[in-house]
Amino acid sequence: MNNQEYDHCPRITGKTKIMGVIGYPVEHSLSPLMHNAALHHLGLDYVYLPFPIAPDNLQQAIAGFASIGVVGFNVTIPHKQAIIPLLHEISPVAQAIGAVNTVIRVGERWIGTNTDVAGFIAPLQTTYNQNWHEKKAVVIGNGGAARAVVAGCIQLGMAEIHLVGRNIEKLKQLEQSWIDSPLAHEFTNKLKTHTWEQLPQLIPQSNLLVNTTPIGMYPNIDESPVTQDQLHKLPSHAIAYDLIYTPKPTRFLQLAQAQGAIALDGLEMLVQQGAAALKLWLQQENVNVEIPIVKMQQVLTLGVQTAS
Repeated sequence: MNNQEYDHCPRITGKTKIMGVIGYPVEHSLSPLMHNAALHHLGLDYVYLPFPIAPDNLQQAIAGFASIGVVGFNVTIPHKQAIIPLLHEISPVAQAIGAVNTVIRVGERWIGTNTDVAGFIAPLQTTYNQNWHEKKAVVIGNGGAARAVVAGCIQLGMAEIHLVGRNIEKLKQLEQSWIDSPLAHEFTNKLKTHTWEQLPQLIPQSNLLVNTTPIGMYPNIDESPVTQDQLHKLPSHAIAYDLIYTPKPTRFLQLAQAQGAIALDGLEMLVQQGAAALKLWLQQENVNVEIPIVKMQQVLTLGVQTAS
């Protein structure tokens, strides 16, 4: 290796501080690619690692992180809810969503929050000039991602939020969790739940149609949560938002675009939620820098193309 090649290598030393992501599995995650590119660009002595943590080992892993001085970490499936009892404190937005995707080490305490909300709304706020308080959202799915999207729609001030899922009991539980949440006063009667069979009747009134399910994710690239016939009734200039970013675009977004909809995939959300998490960790370390979002976008786009 020549000197020029060496200069581009991350220099891991005994002083390098650790960040990371926990999940099971986690090998597919693009977060290490994105975060390490940002840290290298900033010239900071940190490394971001993937940690495959089986559910039965979650408690031991968090204790281990404390013992080796991990600065903070992201949380992905299946730990976003299971980790909550292991934390000392969670933010109001994470309480409302019922899921944590970012954990920060503050002194001897673990603090959980959720940056998925910021990640979801960022491209909507920066790219599309909308009177959101006049708009209606239809959200497909009732998992942790759907909870973050609902919180984002509330934060945007949308007039109505229609949540569609296959399990009516889970839908009602989710609706009740919002009623009992710290954000209950912000949505009053805006949130309505529907069974999957009611989706075709909701599409014609949708200004923002969001897929939070894994339907259409690689390798099942020919699948879509909404059929072509159903999307014929989607209003032109509506926004179709798929949280999936592989493939790019998904079948759902291809069909929506064919009807004149504006297509938005999950890549920007991934970048923005990652940037928000990185900022929280570095601020806790008293490192105040401008997060290189453009660099993160470039690296992730290349990573998705390579993965595809």
